[in-house]
Amino acid sequence: MFAKERQDIIYKMVQKDGAVTTNTLIETFDVSIETIRRDLLYMERCGLLNRVHGGAVSAGDMKAFQVLKQRNLENSDLKRTVAEKAAAFVREGDIIGVDAGSTTLLLAEALKDRYSKLTVVTYSLDVFEILKDHGEFEVILCGGHYLKQENAFYGPMTLKMLECLHVQKAFICPSAVSMEFGICDYQQEFYATQCKMIENSGSTYILADSSKFEKKALLKLDDMRPEYCYVTDDLLSEELRKVYIENNIKIV
Repeated sequence: MFAKERQDIIYKMVQKDGAVTTNTLIETFDVSIETIRRDLLYMERCGLLNRVHGGAVSAGDMKAFQVLKQRNLENSDLKRTVAEKAAAFVREGDIIGVDAGSTTLLLAEALKDRYSKLTVVTYSLDVFEILKDHGEFEVILCGGHYLKQENAFYGPMTLKMLECLHVQKAFICPSAVSMEFGICDYQQEFYATQCKMIENSGSTYILADSSKFEKKALLKLDDMRPEYCYVTDDLLSEELRKVYIENNIKIV
């Protein structure tokens, strides 16, 4: 098989699964690791993929931006799966931080169903409304400038409140996640608040349905760090899981 034919097949594999491991390629084409490395290097230079430890991932399309009302209608079943799994990492009595966004509304509902006593820090008015009267929940709403289309607060006053608070666990819901481009979002208004919540947390959980993986968005919140826990649904491809595991990324 000529190199061009092999590279065409590799490209289709990466497009289909979002990633491919070096071992899979060696077994598929019955060639040496040096041959596969040359293929991947050439394809990366052509902008067809990004090489990572143990294989390659998709070059990543831009994840389309939608306002909250639209996002609430998109992939709702997948987001509910993610939210329910994320809620299982919480313990009764925890102090947690909850981001704004469509997935966090489902997370708030899951927390309400599971627990009777939590302290929840949020800048989402929706999350606040869902949790404010439940059990022994103490809900701290970080107010400030109000962004109507996201039903959440942002700005220097919101940030000042977050600077005074520490949470055991932060649940962040970005627009896109990528080995190459990191954890990304579109909302410039929430950029500083998301970063501060991550900074002031003991542990960070990144909640993203499978459609958001190996995509990119305008703003980079952080690198895709091994110390974070990434919670997604069952539609994430096995090849992508293998690449993440190879790079010490914890996928749940």
